[in-house]
Amino acid sequence: MRKSLMILAAAMVISTTAATADPSVEQGETVFKRCMACHAIGEGAINKVGPSLNGIVGRKSGTFAGYSYSEANKNSGLVWDEPTLKEYLKDPRAKVPGTKMAFAGIPKPDEVDSLIAYLKQFGDDGKKK
Repeated sequence: MRKSLMILAAAMVISTTAATADPSVEQGETVFKRCMACHAIGEGAINKVGPSLNGIVGRKSGTFAGYSYSEANKNSGLVWDEPTLKEYLKDPRAKVPGTKMAFAGIPKPDEVDSLIAYLKQFGDDGKKK
């Protein structure tokens, strides 16, 4: 009986840990509210203080049409894949020294993962995939 309870308890911990580790699009949408002063996403999104983020995942840094990027961003050679976005969103100035982005970063890995899950939904045209 005791062994069964221990196995059940361990399974619950593993299950809970796995569930909280999965990125949440809903949490990502909430996290994105911190970005909205400078960035837009979705149908009809325009460049603001920062570029539109439609189609950001997989896009080469410094290439969104109509936005005036810093030389640091244009010349970084980065492609915004998930690992690169994780590093950048944690500390933009450390990843791209000289970036114009004044945002301090998102220190919580689960929030970064959820934000990326949210951003991944949007294609270049702003429509959800």
